[in-house]
Amino acid sequence: MFTSVLMIEKALTSADVEFVTTLHGDESVAFHVLLQPRGDQADRLLRAIDDVALGELDEAAREGETPEGEAAADQGQQALDVSLVALRTTGSAAEGRLVEDHPLDALKALVDEIDADEVIVLTDPHYVEEFFHRDWASRARHKVGVPVLKLFSHSKA
Repeated sequence: MFTSVLMIEKALTSADVEFVTTLHGDESVAFHVLLQPRGDQADRLLRAIDDVALGELDEAAREGETPEGEAAADQGQQALDVSLVALRTTGSAAEGRLVEDHPLDALKALVDEIDADEVIVLTDPHYVEEFFHRDWASRARHKVGVPVLKLFSHSKA
């Protein structure tokens, strides 16, 4: 069985689930999902700049409303639960956990713990961080010791 660590920031959409579960053809895949809610990530300014770059001005104006702290954790747990159910519905094995502090440290620890074959980072575009190679995928490539695939979410959850 192929073992993938899947790093996400929101609930997987049906298109995302189909995409990640078909990447390896007919081979069985066990997913270990790490979710860090958007409100617990980069500061509001970077998130707003990403929204503007994507032409989502309404989203940029609402960045101050993005839940943080305990509220982000509650929404994150719901998103994680929905994502795990969706992955399991396809016949894939799936388990997961929320990441509260340092996502790359949690990623490295999980990759080592489960002897993962790969890491898939599936997020919305983060143009500022990607430009400076400070996004999860770019930083993970130097840290985890397994292939890291960067994918963009297909649609809004």
